[in-house]
Amino acid sequence: MSMQVSSLIQKYNVPGPRYTSYPTVPYWENEHFSVEQWQQTLKQSFLESNQSEGISLYIHLPFCESLCTFCGCHKRVTKKHEMEQPYIKALLKEWDLYCQLLVQKPMIKEIHLGGGTPTFFRPEHLTQLIQGILAKAEIAPEYEFSFEGHPNNTTRQHLKALYDVGFRRVSYGVQDYNETVQKAIHRIQPYENVKNVTEWAREIGYTSISHDLVFGLPFQTLDDVLNTIEHTHSLSPDRLALYSYAHVPWIKGNGQRGFKDTDVPKDDIKRQCYEAGKKKLLEYGYHEIGMDHFALAEDSMYHSFQAGRLHRNFMGYTASKTQVMIGLGISSISDSWYSFAQNVKTLDGYYDLLEQNQIPVFKGHILNQEDLIIRQHILNLMCTFTTSWTESDMQFNEIDAVLAQLKEMQQDRLIKIEDSSVTILEAGRPFIRNICMAFDLRLKRNKPENRIFSMTI
Repeated sequence: MSMQVSSLIQKYNVPGPRYTSYPTVPYWENEHFSVEQWQQTLKQSFLESNQSEGISLYIHLPFCESLCTFCGCHKRVTKKHEMEQPYIKALLKEWDLYCQLLVQKPMIKEIHLGGGTPTFFRPEHLTQLIQGILAKAEIAPEYEFSFEGHPNNTTRQHLKALYDVGFRRVSYGVQDYNETVQKAIHRIQPYENVKNVTEWAREIGYTSISHDLVFGLPFQTLDDVLNTIEHTHSLSPDRLALYSYAHVPWIKGNGQRGFKDTDVPKDDIKRQCYEAGKKKLLEYGYHEIGMDHFALAEDSMYHSFQAGRLHRNFMGYTASKTQVMIGLGISSISDSWYSFAQNVKTLDGYYDLLEQNQIPVFKGHILNQEDLIIRQHILNLMCTFTTSWTESDMQFNEIDAVLAQLKEMQQDRLIKIEDSSVTILEAGRPFIRNICMAFDLRLKRNKPENRIFSMTI
């Protein structure tokens, strides 16, 4: 790694959001939010977009049989599989409440099953869930149903059952193949398991298989990352993510207590792992898509990126945009474009509200006009590496202050600033979160006193 790159890492490695939303969750104005307002904006947005583009559904399946200590997701660790059926009934009750609210029949463009561990559930229960969802909806012509599969417990029966109800994309959490790293993150997962589930998915007919890799894990070295990429290349997933490990042990309920801070690789080593890993992936024919993502030229993610249709929301990057995303299940976040709403985080609270025929939202944010403009600029940067304000509806009062903050990045040749636009250069892509932070007016006006975000590098 060159001295210049190392100094840039030292300069720009600060806590910052990953921008799956704007405003980010810590800056939601919960005191000005109400469930009634959320429902009103949802109905408005739904009527604007349902027939033209459909909606997305994110379904949170929170149960895991064991705790992975690198994970920052909301989960419930249990081996009690009798919890499956009550939870699925609750999800379908929540969906029914949304269908009653929306009146018009929803047209579903995307479904994503996240976790937790979706494959904790028995295949027949997942079938029951999806059939229950689809019974009250239409399916968009170019739909995409996807799920997160754990290589250790995803069976051929899981894959076939979900394939039979329309799923064609699966993402496997691989992380790293080194056994020392796996022990530290409490995720022992042999290569053979990943190979089996990848090959089963192809045999059954899945058209897009993804692997999630993580760099910056405890005890992980550059050789570990490159070895994992070599193993990944041997299975040729259609797309993959190479995530920076977000070390956030201060978050309540987080499992990141299984190792010391000193066990986590330092910033310059982390960046070296990413740069070397990225170089190897490009050699293998993958294309860099947005932040942290790579895809082969045949994959729909690459086509969307090339066509400028890539979108980003609480599910991460998606190949197409829907204005409405409804989150079902505990802790799920919904997005009407004009507002965000998050469900309660406990099972008891979730079940209690549904028993009272209430949509189980407990907090959220109504976006004002400035929020909507900044949200679009950050989306543009995250999805296309450029944004502009030539149109009046993309202009905002503090643009001069934003550009002043970006001047140093221009001097470091990370971005190009023109009359009415900012473009992220190749050297600037590792610092995309920092560039977006310059546009984040809420963060600038109220900088946190304590750590609430992971480091950007």
